[in-house]
Amino acid sequence: MSQISLAAGLADLGIDLPEAAQRKLLAFRDLLLKWNKTYNLTALRDPAQAISHHLLDSLAILPYVVNGPLLDVGSGGGLPAIPLAIARPELSVSMVDTVQKKTTFLQQAVIELGLKNATVHHARVEELPGQYAQISSRAFAEIGLFVSLTRHLLAPGGRWLAMKGVRPDDELKSLPTDIAVEEIIPLTVPGLNAERHLIILKAGS
Repeated sequence: MSQISLAAGLADLGIDLPEAAQRKLLAFRDLLLKWNKTYNLTALRDPAQAISHHLLDSLAILPYVVNGPLLDVGSGGGLPAIPLAIARPELSVSMVDTVQKKTTFLQQAVIELGLKNATVHHARVEELPGQYAQISSRAFAEIGLFVSLTRHLLAPGGRWLAMKGVRPDDELKSLPTDIAVEEIIPLTVPGLNAERHLIILKAGS
């Protein structure tokens, strides 16, 4: 398996981040792996692998993240939410998870990394209030379920950003007729030899 440095991976993705943001991303990686020993947040244990599989995988969707508040559903270990919050300090990022130990970790990460633009909710997403311009998920649920659970949270004109591995054509076929697939974007993640797709969805009028 090829290993790649954060700086090289960011260059491959065409993402230019200041040194301070890169240091913060690596600090987040270290925090995730440290808490993982107790909280089982990720199957990965290897710090080098975490760069490609977690940091770069999360940041691969950065070019498709627009302005306006973002909600990340089923945030777990904070992916992609925390890398996005680090890379875009002006972006309001909210995270929600039902598992207390995961939200405890997320809250600690927000504090330790000084992320003024990130908030954490310990709640069921279907009971969460608010309106968001974009709602993301990474391995949270089947796309139809993701859309139905979060529909009340999507602001008018907003978009869902569903991160998937293999292109989920079967899932897309079962979407409600008033949900439009705006774009299916194949992603190439440096150092990650696996299929990745970003599915951008909108609610019809």
